[in-house]
Amino acid sequence: MTLSGAAIRRKQTSSLDPHDTAAAGPALLLEWYDRHRRALPWRPLSGERADPYRVWLSEIMLQQTGVKTVGPYFEKFLARWPDVDALGRASLDDVLRMWAGLGYYSRARNLHACAVTVLRDHDGAFPDTEQGLRALPGIGPYTAAAIAAIAFGRRTMPVDGNIERVVSRLFAVEEPLPQAKPLIQRLATTLLAATGIGTSRAGDAESRAGDSAQALMDLGSSICTPKKPACALCPLNGDCMSRARGDQETYPRKAAKKTGAPRRGAAFVVTRGDELLVRTRPEKGLLGGMTEVPTSHWLDAQDDKTALKQAPILKGIARWHRKAGVVTHVFTHFPLQLTVYTATVDARARAPEGMRWVPVSTLKDEALPNLMRKVIAHGFGE
Repeated sequence: MTLSGAAIRRKQTSSLDPHDTAAAGPALLLEWYDRHRRALPWRPLSGERADPYRVWLSEIMLQQTGVKTVGPYFEKFLARWPDVDALGRASLDDVLRMWAGLGYYSRARNLHACAVTVLRDHDGAFPDTEQGLRALPGIGPYTAAAIAAIAFGRRTMPVDGNIERVVSRLFAVEEPLPQAKPLIQRLATTLLAATGIGTSRAGDAESRAGDSAQALMDLGSSICTPKKPACALCPLNGDCMSRARGDQETYPRKAAKKTGAPRRGAAFVVTRGDELLVRTRPEKGLLGGMTEVPTSHWLDAQDDKTALKQAPILKGIARWHRKAGVVTHVFTHFPLQLTVYTATVDARARAPEGMRWVPVSTLKDEALPNLMRKVIAHGFGE
């Protein structure tokens, strides 16, 4: 049996009855969380208040990036800029350099803009409501809800990928993502509803909105995993509709994914002694503000001959050497394939307008995205 609109309403209504097993869900969830919560760099110890700066920094970094990848970057940022005041006084170039390799670079630009705004307009203190948080650069509905719940105890439920999976299985939501997001949001909020049920801290569900959200996130990460979920260990397994049906791994339902047409182009690795020719991408747009070697346009239908005509103009280049193979990279909306050409010039060659020479030994300090790191490695390879 799938969850129809009427069934959803019946289940939500019955959850108001303290004798209904569904009403105990939030308390059971918090009891489980108190025993099994993950130790994360941005998460305070049990009983301590969350630091809004750490919560915000981690939530921005965790957008479309996993916990294991984010951990070292979070630690580096915190060591360099321990509070929003320090980050708001940093330069965007420094932030982009520190962010290099984490991907989705608009997040770094928004991170810096947000810190500047909090420092300038809010005396260095984050707003404590969803509405106030959403007015800040780079903070959308999910991030605002996460910060409001975790850092300020606001009664709201942020829904990330882990929570989507838990809730869609718990209620056997048939509507596919992303269309199901509003319904999943409403259903997830019901897991904040119960109060006064359970023992110890778990009974105070209403005042622990942040813990409720993080409990669902941890549950999705450690037990309600995409494949082979450990349902026997789940504190909510008695009310899980998909488990009762035996098809939990088929949730959440997902619409067919549309991938943009592949794009092609060329990248030009030019050296002058121990220096490399680079430029900075425009602030707005894909990889905005990041460092790159010169490239051609990235187009759906572009042959190598056309791309080569867009090479940077430098004196002393008689011919370009084409490297064997290509560099591939997948962006959110399209896959990219770059042919790499190399050339060397003498010590007197000037960089074309808008480009500059940088020592190869200092490339680690440049804001190079992963794509460009792959291009440079391919260009320098045998």
